[in-house]
Amino acid sequence: MICIKNLNLLCSRSELANLPEGKLLINTINAFSYNNARKDVLFEEALLKGDVLIPDGISIVRVCKWLNAKSQPKQRIAGWDLFIFEMQKLNKKCGKVMFLGSSEKVLKLIREKAALVYPNLEVVTYSPPYKPQFTVEDDLNMVKAINDANPDLLWIGMTAPKQEKWTYANWDRLNIHCHVGTVGAVFDFFAGTYKRAPLIWQKLGLEWLYRLLAEPRRMWRRYIIGNAEFLSLVFREKFGI
Repeated sequence: MICIKNLNLLCSRSELANLPEGKLLINTINAFSYNNARKDVLFEEALLKGDVLIPDGISIVRVCKWLNAKSQPKQRIAGWDLFIFEMQKLNKKCGKVMFLGSSEKVLKLIREKAALVYPNLEVVTYSPPYKPQFTVEDDLNMVKAINDANPDLLWIGMTAPKQEKWTYANWDRLNIHCHVGTVGAVFDFFAGTYKRAPLIWQKLGLEWLYRLLAEPRRMWRRYIIGNAEFLSLVFREKFGI
């Protein structure tokens, strides 16, 4: 079972520059995904067997210290941090980036903004059908779209745990050579359809509270019940309960 003590985490944003080239699966973990991974074996496997796991949550960073975990991240590395680093890196040398996920409306905004912010990138998008479970045909269509595009960078945004599970389950079918990030909300952040918390909230480790106050009906279960569940699991891990 997944344990914070044993996680292999990237420990600082500067380490993003040291990631090897080639086909690489990069996932993120926070309190929400940790809770879900404890109850979902496939999600747990997807997180643990990816190539890189980054601590996208101040709670993970702090708990690693309290548990004296194997990995001691110095800072939170948000999915947004990964996105900006990889996009800037590819823009410098030119290349093709693909966004798989979200609605056509959001993807259109992404294409328009990327043309302005990252003019050296060719942007390819694919909006999968909006449904709880993809069919075999859906999977084949998405895999084909990725392989046909043959991108230099691939972002997958279907929200956790769906995006991680889909990517892991179809990993061997993807004939690509690039970094792949499962980044969920980053699609909306970049498109401008959802705003990140102000910088001061981020620095204080309170981005979760900002999101809760902004969308209480949608986020109360994730952050009130979810945070309590996370703390309970951490205490059990600490004291072997």
